[in-house]
Amino acid sequence: MEYLSFELPIKDLMDQLQTCSLVGEESGVDVKLACSQIEDKILEKKKEIYGNLTPWQRVQLSRHPDRPYALDYINGMADKGSFLELHGDRNFADDPAMVGGLLTLDGQKVMVIGTQKGRTTKERQHRRFGMPNPEGYRKALRLMKLAEKFQIPVVTLVDTPGAYPGLEAEERGQGEAIARNIFEMVQLKTPIFTYIIGEGASGGALGIGVGNKVYMLENTWYTVIAPESCSSILWRNWDHKEDAANALNLTPKDALREKFIDGIIEEPLGGAHYDPAATFQNLKTSILQNIKAFAKFTGQELETQRQDKFIAMGQFKG
Repeated sequence: MEYLSFELPIKDLMDQLQTCSLVGEESGVDVKLACSQIEDKILEKKKEIYGNLTPWQRVQLSRHPDRPYALDYINGMADKGSFLELHGDRNFADDPAMVGGLLTLDGQKVMVIGTQKGRTTKERQHRRFGMPNPEGYRKALRLMKLAEKFQIPVVTLVDTPGAYPGLEAEERGQGEAIARNIFEMVQLKTPIFTYIIGEGASGGALGIGVGNKVYMLENTWYTVIAPESCSSILWRNWDHKEDAANALNLTPKDALREKFIDGIIEEPLGGAHYDPAATFQNLKTSILQNIKAFAKFTGQELETQRQDKFIAMGQFKG
């Protein structure tokens, strides 16, 4: 387990617990009471730290290196052996930063699409840290259109610091690809459910983020720009990233208050990486509940509901 700077008090207690256990094993002394007291202190410290997270600390948790990524959620939720990954945009290439395919959840067929980061250095470079190229968004749209054809619900998992800003992405029409996805998603005649599972930044997130229902996991963020980028624009450096995080209203509670999202998915104390299986189950439960709730709507009703939802955002009162 890796620990962030604000989690170091927990790490110290965990080290004490490990030492306590080793002393008991090596000396044969009964240390159950002492270890139990340390465990109680760990729980109290977790509640103290994770119950009072700042926006910037929540951003840091969303990027935790042990946090589950899209493929972890997909494989963790899918019925055993049911995930069939689909590749390519049928135009230029397959983008490893965008993954998707068919799976079943308790027998329910679903088309799942998500931005995928990497864990090792090579994998991170291969997947461009979860920043899709235009062909990634075009692959996502191809899969959504396939789902619409066969009336299969679409689930999107968003975890991206933004669309890839490289020269080749601009040459192949990055802005057009994202705009096309938004345009097509508001008209799709099958239900779409979007979940922010990590970072949700700017157009890179919106390219697969137009859903009938949009949810955020408890330790995620969703806004127009990353705090570091905002700081570099306003203050010409990254030193004010915490101030930017406070001002951007990027936490799940902020987004829910402003009605940008429809709900918050609970995570285990400390974050999804402490108990991935429980997080997978929470997400799966939400998906299945939404599929059941939206099964009664026609394609036209789904399209209208989705459009009304996003049109209602950002209204000004005179």
